[in-house]
Amino acid sequence: MDKSITQLGQDLALAKYAKTTRRSYVRTAEHLSGRFKRPLTDLTREELRTYVEELTSRGKSASWLTAHLAALLFLYRKTLGQPERVSFVSFPKRPRPLPTVLSLEEVGALLRALHKPVYQAIAMVLYGAGLRIAEALALEVTDIDGARGVIRVRHGKGDKPREAKLSPSLYQWLRQYWSRERPPRPYLFASRRTGKPPIAESVRSALAHAAKEAWVKKHVTPHVLRHSFTTHLLEQGTDVRVVSALLGHASLLSTARYGRVTEKLVRETPSPLDLLPHRRW
Repeated sequence: MDKSITQLGQDLALAKYAKTTRRSYVRTAEHLSGRFKRPLTDLTREELRTYVEELTSRGKSASWLTAHLAALLFLYRKTLGQPERVSFVSFPKRPRPLPTVLSLEEVGALLRALHKPVYQAIAMVLYGAGLRIAEALALEVTDIDGARGVIRVRHGKGDKPREAKLSPSLYQWLRQYWSRERPPRPYLFASRRTGKPPIAESVRSALAHAAKEAWVKKHVTPHVLRHSFTTHLLEQGTDVRVVSALLGHASLLSTARYGRVTEKLVRETPSPLDLLPHRRW
């Protein structure tokens, strides 16, 4: 293997990139090395431009292309110290569609349709605390602090720790789940057979099946439950700064976009026409 690829993996680990991101970046570097069959340090700017053009021509999504370009930029800017070779790279414009949000009724129907206790408990945490799927699956029993009413997220996005809200109802749900399942420690959602939590894809599959059974027509994923948590909090009037902290967002701008989809805000915001004095036109 090209030693630059090994160094890339080490640099990404030092920068505390998520494991999935590290694997993705390393795969991109391996693909680039295999494409030209030469050391990455020897590739010319023209060859890199050709490679980027090939990636662009594959017709993949903007997020897919962005991930591969980000890998190239980190490799040449950080690991190899050759930023001039990739100075021509620019990220594609990514559309920002409105996030899918479930109604309270749809959330209730979805949870009732999750018949396996572990998947129902995971969904409760995703919606009740707004956690990401990786954060939920990594939870350990000691991360549930019932006395303080918080969930300790030790490794959030960017490996940043935070405390999420543990509501009384969620705490009771988790206590009931624990008393019934008694999963092997340390993980909260561990399988008795493997001692490890289910993989994210299994959770996605369970949610999709439950949505179909519950007649929820929207495409339901673990992140949709997080979206719904955020939107419902904002509809209740929760300060956007509080919601941002609960979600672990680095910027308020990431949270503020949810204001675009809150039905209550849409309904209660008056039209300028309504503010005019009543008169016959």
